[in-house]
Amino acid sequence: MKKIEAIIRPEKLERVSDALIEGGHHAMTVTEVRGRGAQKGIALQFRGKEIIVDLIPKVKIEMVVEDKDVEAIISIIKNKAHTGKNGDGKIFTYNVDSCTSVRN
Repeated sequence: MKKIEAIIRPEKLERVSDALIEGGHHAMTVTEVRGRGAQKGIALQFRGKEIIVDLIPKVKIEMVVEDKDVEAIISIIKNKAHTGKNGDGKIFTYNVDSCTSVRN
């Protein structure tokens, strides 16, 4: 099993989520996060003054999936979250040693 963590632009969440569900991958956890990478931050105008925002709002999608599904899921996320600009996000993949259901 693998854990996939994808950090993407918030405005791309619905598009990515819909495509994952359509592909049969419905189980996910979504968290609002903030961070920076190569984008470094953005300058906004507020009441005539420039404000530097160095931690950009992002969304983190977490999924634990079978090994055979990893490449398809990564492909869906990359395809639906891509804009071609800095700040599109990152996808991380980790090994999962075990998973235990709380319900059972």
